[in-house]
Amino acid sequence: MKVPFLDLKAQYATIRDELRSAVDEVLESQRFILGPQVAALEQDVARFCHVPYAVGVASGTDALLLSLKALGVGQGDGVVTVPFTFFATAGAIANLGARPIFVDSEDASFNMDPKALELLLEQGCSAGPSSRRAHLQSRATVKAVIVVQLFGQCADMDAVLRIAGRHSIPVVEDSCQAIGARFRDKPAGSMGALGCFSFFPSKNLGGAGDGGMVVSGDKDLSDRVRLLRTHGAQPQYFHKIVGFNSRLDEIQAAILRVKLRHLERWSKARQKIAGEYKRKFQAADLLDRIALPEVLPNRVHVFHQFVIRCQRRDELRSFLSERGIETEIYYPVPLHEQECFRYLGYQPSDFPQAHAASRQALALPIYPELTGEQIDCIVSTIAELLAG
Repeated sequence: MKVPFLDLKAQYATIRDELRSAVDEVLESQRFILGPQVAALEQDVARFCHVPYAVGVASGTDALLLSLKALGVGQGDGVVTVPFTFFATAGAIANLGARPIFVDSEDASFNMDPKALELLLEQGCSAGPSSRRAHLQSRATVKAVIVVQLFGQCADMDAVLRIAGRHSIPVVEDSCQAIGARFRDKPAGSMGALGCFSFFPSKNLGGAGDGGMVVSGDKDLSDRVRLLRTHGAQPQYFHKIVGFNSRLDEIQAAILRVKLRHLERWSKARQKIAGEYKRKFQAADLLDRIALPEVLPNRVHVFHQFVIRCQRRDELRSFLSERGIETEIYYPVPLHEQECFRYLGYQPSDFPQAHAASRQALALPIYPELTGEQIDCIVSTIAELLAG
């Protein structure tokens, strides 16, 4: 049986008429940039995240970039984040002339280890000698922490906010993979100074192209992001600051408004599928050969990805591919080992959890339309290789 990693056609089939009607409405209006659909989506997302402000931007990457810029991050500043994440997290830092400063992840969640953050900020050291040197070069200029809510589950936000707060360092939530996730009943994106979302088509709430959103409880920061997204102009052609061209378009907003109405149902379907995976892997007696994703206390996990760990990851992926089952590796090279960040001076061994995850993590198919028969096929095929 062939099992695609993601099947957006299956999702589209369930909401085709709604989407076409929404897009037609925009086409009839002939308003395409920052119109009523964007304004309405901003209100919808703000309400969904329990915050007063939301600003639509061109992508999740831009959401991060504009959030850091709004906080005043610039040349020579340091921003703390994790090396096991999508490139955009650190890329946004570097593109402002700032310096990514890495701390390791937790084994159980792949998210930021608060103990590592505390050690970095309190003692000026991290996992190894080279990371200590890298941090000390920028120790006095740490301007922000970006905490990533990876794969659909929040980090320990109590600890991260407490530790950063002791040093008066603002926290930006990279919630690009976690819209709908919760920590102590607080929505992802609502807990830091600013929260960032991506609407890339593969996300739990995905558009028909790129798109992003910044949410916040801080009016001044939100106004700053809103100013930055339109070249710093207010009103048009009168530029207060040098900004960017980062505007969410009306067609994307209309599509996302339709999909947002279905998001909670889709999240519950993902959670149900994750539970089925767990039961079937247990029944196949595979839990001593693979590690399943954990739902940690006080979290609502929305399973943007279902990522297992396996010592024979590459062999398993090839085996599944040969049998028509698609998987993905998130992420094969942690950021501190990327060529473009070699200048930071880190060694692979500085962040052992990120290094190990990059060699063990394998994402299996998970989306609301995945069938029980497909899950059975995936589990039985994995058992065929590993159970012997």
